[in-house]
Amino acid sequence: MGIGAPVWHRRQVLRVAGARLLDDRDRPVVRAALDADPVASCMVAARVEVAGLDPWRLGGEVWASGSRHDGLCFSGANLVPLRGERPAIRSFADRARRHGRSCSSIVGRAELVMPLWEELAPHWAPAREVRADQPLMVLPGPPSVTPDPAVRPVRPDELDRYLPAAISMFIEEVGVDPRAGDGGAGYRARVAELVSAGRAFARFEGDQVVFKAEIGALSSRVGQIQGVWVHPACRGHGLGTAGTAAVVERLAGMNRVSSLYVNGFNHVARASYTRIGFTQIASFSTILF
Repeated sequence: MGIGAPVWHRRQVLRVAGARLLDDRDRPVVRAALDADPVASCMVAARVEVAGLDPWRLGGEVWASGSRHDGLCFSGANLVPLRGERPAIRSFADRARRHGRSCSSIVGRAELVMPLWEELAPHWAPAREVRADQPLMVLPGPPSVTPDPAVRPVRPDELDRYLPAAISMFIEEVGVDPRAGDGGAGYRARVAELVSAGRAFARFEGDQVVFKAEIGALSSRVGQIQGVWVHPACRGHGLGTAGTAAVVERLAGMNRVSSLYVNGFNHVARASYTRIGFTQIASFSTILF
């Protein structure tokens, strides 16, 4: 662009080139983009379907890059790149740098997350852990194994019995105690929300949770299973496989596709999910802070 270019033209080029904040006027375009990749975008689609694109209701922002929304990214508690080529990824990194890091992780398709982290890594504090290979798996129908009939939704009055298992799962999976900082109030509220919504499942033996899992995100098409955990004393007896199958059966009854992503090094879990009927369709990556 020459020095003599009109001011309005320079501003237009900058507006198109940089990542910009979307609002509800862009909702049809965003919904179409999310519908085009329903499994990988389930976490964001579930929120947009309910809250639209207003940041206060959404709990985050949706950014676009390119005049035709060629790139999309969600920025909230997690930074989730949804689509875009390298120039779009670079524009998201530029905006994220200007805002400063407020997310606890970057998560999404590996081909988007890893280039985004490459752009951000020199400017943000070192990641606590980089999980570059996380197979994204999907099952569009009922499970291939018999579900555990003892696995059921957790009742609100069972929250105090369920919460220790949820905390143990979080520490094992993420490597930090979710009670740190606020004494666990925030995590308790999140778990209570899932329980109240009927999206937390467990098998109880007496007062003890021996299996748990949750539907962490539920869009109109897909349910994403998370937090699968078996009590250490009960592992190796198929509870995880049959319990996860029970959650899949519940999602199939809701006409939802079941999805999950798992660490590539967790061969036991991957074998279990394969027996249930899951197949890998892509790879996720997660950058943990």
